[in-house]
Parts: sequence; structure tokens; C-alpha cells
Amino acid sequence: MANDIRICEKCNHIRMKTFIPKLQKLAPDAEITIGCKSYCGPCGKRPFVYINGRYLSAPTEDEVLAKVAPFVKKPKV
Repeated sequence: MANDIRICEKCNHIRMKTFIPKLQKLAPDAEITIGCKSYCGPCGKRPFVYINGRYLSAPTEDEVLAKVAPFVKKPKV
């Protein structure tokens, strides 16, 4: 099952050019959806990611990626 990752391109705290490749490396099979999530309050304060139905945020991009890692579904072998 592929991972469902959603991020907002209008988030002031995420640089899409660097963040998306990091997400793809973390979850190569992920379906990454980029678009407004109507979550402007928290989005204006810190980076966030929706992964598999969970909202995760942290003070920096790298910290939010660290929080995302445990929720990445690994492909079954």
C-alpha cells in the first residue's frame, strides 16, 4: 500500500524545492499531493505534513521529517 502524503505549497515554512525530494527519499512509493489543506492557522506558524491521515508538525523541516518517518508504511516483501 502506498503512503498518502499531503503538503501545502503555500506553507511559509517549507521550501518545496528541497522538501519534496526529502519526502520522496523517505517514502519512495508515496503519493504526494500538493495543495491547500485549509489549515492556515498552524500552517502559518510551522511546517506540517499529513501522512496516512495523521497531521504532524514541528518547528523545522528536518524535525517534521523525523516525525513523519515512523508513520511511513514499509512495502511488504
